[in-house]
Amino acid sequence: MKELELKYGCNPNQKPSRIFMNEGELPITVLNGRPGYINFLDAFNGWQLVSELKRATGLPAATSFKHVSPAGAAVGLPLTDVERKIYWVDDMGELTPLANAYARARGADRMSSFGDFISLSDVCDVATAKLIKREVSDGVIAPGYEPEALEMLKAKKKGNYNVIQIDSNYVPHEMETKEVFGVTFEQRRNADSIGKDCLQKIVTKNKELPEGAQRDLLIALITLKYTQSNSVCYVKDGQTIGVGAGQQSRVHCTRLAGDKADKWWLRQSPKALSLPFKPDTPKPVRDNTIDVYLSDDDDDVLTDGIWETLFTEKPERMTREERRAWIAQNKDVALGSDAFFPFGDNVERAHRSGVRYIAQAGGSIRDDQVIETADKYGIVMCFMGRRLFHH
Repeated sequence: MKELELKYGCNPNQKPSRIFMNEGELPITVLNGRPGYINFLDAFNGWQLVSELKRATGLPAATSFKHVSPAGAAVGLPLTDVERKIYWVDDMGELTPLANAYARARGADRMSSFGDFISLSDVCDVATAKLIKREVSDGVIAPGYEPEALEMLKAKKKGNYNVIQIDSNYVPHEMETKEVFGVTFEQRRNADSIGKDCLQKIVTKNKELPEGAQRDLLIALITLKYTQSNSVCYVKDGQTIGVGAGQQSRVHCTRLAGDKADKWWLRQSPKALSLPFKPDTPKPVRDNTIDVYLSDDDDDVLTDGIWETLFTEKPERMTREERRAWIAQNKDVALGSDAFFPFGDNVERAHRSGVRYIAQAGGSIRDDQVIETADKYGIVMCFMGRRLFHH
């Protein structure tokens, strides 16, 4: 098949719409549903991300994409009991490595992952399909599906769930083009691999970079390679915990991603874990309620007349001081930036969210100031010497 007609483009008024190949056949087969323009943008970017994560780490990988940027990405490491609870999978029994990867990717930022498009590095197994079936999602792309898993996914969304199979051996042309305002742009595809060689130039006094930190920095950098720039990514224990995408200011990326990382950590606090939700409260409502509860806008869910609709009893407020004290316990976080840090304020903000390891491009006229700020906190910083802009 050389082309596929789509429902519409980015918006319903943008018709006709299609994907097509100038040479050869499309590397995908639509097994179910009718994917749209943005679905395929998410699918192709997500597939590249998880494929590269698998090559870099040797572990199954998954990502949760929204509007052509990852809300979360992860490799298939086991979940802790607390993580199983905050990702709403504590009732699902034993999970496979691939299912663990998607639970982590989806759970990194559950507010942003709502209605995601999923990419899987490996054949989708039944355990992963069961997890996907429970979530609000637009579709999934994978190199294959176990028969039972495929039937399960085909039944999702009243039979309209988008299921795409991709040829894992497909390699695109070296040059890529796109058209904007009737003008065609062309460039060499960013096919440079990201590996441990990117982490060799350590510019700080602290040069201790353990294996786990190297893995997490690679996850951060590979995630950024497929995230709309400017972008910054926080990673811990094999998964993203905060992605800041598409910001004009780098410190705003660092703040946005850091705030998400803080929320991920706050979800694990005793007060958040013990919120007395009514049994029939849907997971998306719980996610939104927890997000608001852990913010300065907590009155929106704790006011009389509102909390009664959500909880069996009124929860105790988590004060700003309590939140800060809990966030201060988060340690050994890795951070990647898709370009250099122009000022030390990025490091200051990262430190407040537990960052101990940083990989960035380097090359700012204020590199000395940025390194000095990292040294002040004992942070290990690598200069990878290249930029990862993605647009």
